[in-house]
Amino acid sequence: MNDRKRHVMLIAKQLFINKGFTSTSVQDILEDAKISKGTFYNYFTSKNECLMAILEDAHIESVIRRRELLVGRDKKDKDILASQILVRMQVSRELNLLPIYEAVFHSNDEELRTYVKTYHVNELKWLAGRLVDVYGEEAAPHSFDCSVMTIGMIQHLRHFWASGSSKELDIEKLVHFTFRRMDALMSDMIKQQDVLLEKQMMTPLEIPLMGLKEKILDDLLALKTKLEQEKNEIGLEYTDFLLAELQTENPRVSILEAVGRSFREASNRTELADSVNEVLYLLWKFIDFTKTNL
Repeated sequence: MNDRKRHVMLIAKQLFINKGFTSTSVQDILEDAKISKGTFYNYFTSKNECLMAILEDAHIESVIRRRELLVGRDKKDKDILASQILVRMQVSRELNLLPIYEAVFHSNDEELRTYVKTYHVNELKWLAGRLVDVYGEEAAPHSFDCSVMTIGMIQHLRHFWASGSSKELDIEKLVHFTFRRMDALMSDMIKQQDVLLEKQMMTPLEIPLMGLKEKILDDLLALKTKLEQEKNEIGLEYTDFLLAELQTENPRVSILEAVGRSFREASNRTELADSVNEVLYLLWKFIDFTKTNL
């Protein structure tokens, strides 16, 4: 994503927060971003698409942070899963996206509601898969039910706290409290062989893998060009290493994980952070696919 498009998204996000999504017009974005209508529509087909790009950025950030938490750790560790669940709430708070989610939730825009609903369902599917990692294969038939209940408990407890307490909620404490309840629920559901939601809801997330490696290589080469222009020697070392490793017959997954995480840490809060994130988002997909097919 180029810097100008990123600038437009940041301006639009601030307008959506300050004025509300419905009350913000494309013209408002043009004026505050100091761009022409043609430039805006070169990046986005509509105001809705601009909003979806903002939310997609948050999704990418969440996916990468969650995946980094597993590097060198046991995927059965409940504390790791609790930390992963916290990531999405932390990212939403850091990027001040809660007002935007609220606006979409209360809007009558079917396109946006469908978009957010799709992400919510994928979030539930991701959690269902992680619950199987934690509780074992015997939990698989019950994982989607428990995923819905886990997210539901967290959301309702947060809303109740917000409406009845002046103190700030400790969300980490809330998530761990919920998981202690989930231990009992999962154990009982396995014992009773109790399932409510349909099995097709538990299908794994569909990830487009055709040409994924080639796409990563292309994006790394484009990123390398930027790094060369800026004479960013550290970034170039990471980029060259990833390019070389990915082009081997059997890329070393553990090495890719470690280098990918270090690359992100090195680029954090720099102008290239978003470009690095976009590459690493695809890299983590490639790593996970490779791991499941070893």
